[in-house]
Amino acid sequence: MRKILATMLVLPLALAAGAAFADQPHPWQFTFQDPATDIMDSITWFERYTLWFIVPITLFVLALLGWALVKFRASVNPNPSRTSHNTLIEVIWTVGPVIILLFLAVPSFQLLTAQYTPEEEPGITIKASGVQWNWEYEYQGETPLSFAAFMMKENEREQFGKQDVAKYPRLLAVDNEVVVPVNTMVRVLVTANDVIHAFAMPAFGIKTDAVPGRINEVWFKAQREGLYYGQCSELCGKDHAFMPIAIRVVNQQQYDTWFAAAQADLPGANKALIASIEAGTKLAAAGN
Repeated sequence: MRKILATMLVLPLALAAGAAFADQPHPWQFTFQDPATDIMDSITWFERYTLWFIVPITLFVLALLGWALVKFRASVNPNPSRTSHNTLIEVIWTVGPVIILLFLAVPSFQLLTAQYTPEEEPGITIKASGVQWNWEYEYQGETPLSFAAFMMKENEREQFGKQDVAKYPRLLAVDNEVVVPVNTMVRVLVTANDVIHAFAMPAFGIKTDAVPGRINEVWFKAQREGLYYGQCSELCGKDHAFMPIAIRVVNQQQYDTWFAAAQADLPGANKALIASIEAGTKLAAAGN
């Protein structure tokens, strides 16, 4: 019995240590991905908040329709009412929706304001350019770093050391992830080189069009380490479905080490980072 209880306590911790590697869509998923930023957490709250209005209103209207169909069908009411209006009902269905919309509008505008108002100045600025059909990234600053990210093919898993399909799922894994430190404000300048694309990362609560000749700006501050997946969300051509976005959030030391090594050898820096993360995950699981 003690062993069973110990297993029940240890297993979630071990799974949490292993599950920290990624956030991604799952088959038959109908909810949002787990939030990794305050903004996404607010979006998730707002979605649940609106359901308290949407569900009762939908059921109420459905009940009214059913009641009208049954009570006022032709066989029961051969002589339909000729009442032209009812002042009380008109006041109710005018004032009622206005009050409901106010309850929806206030938190909606607050969330919209938060999405466009970063809490602090960005610590990192990255330019993301959509190309048919991959993404190009440029870390801007005194020591710039540029690379392209393509969807990883199944026959390239061994080459990139990404054999684990759970961590690096088909059609979502890329050869070179964007790497950022945890709890750091990151500004992303989004544009495109050919047609309109869209940069979207569900777990961060960000999504913006990538328009040729124009730069849109989004920002995020990831609060959980892990590997997060998004996709191009604007129909951009025949390979639109094969433009994944992968952002890896690590601690500051891992980021500094990766960034310094990536200047000379990006593939080697990526492999070293993966090895460091996997080693830390094993130690965490063993420690639990």
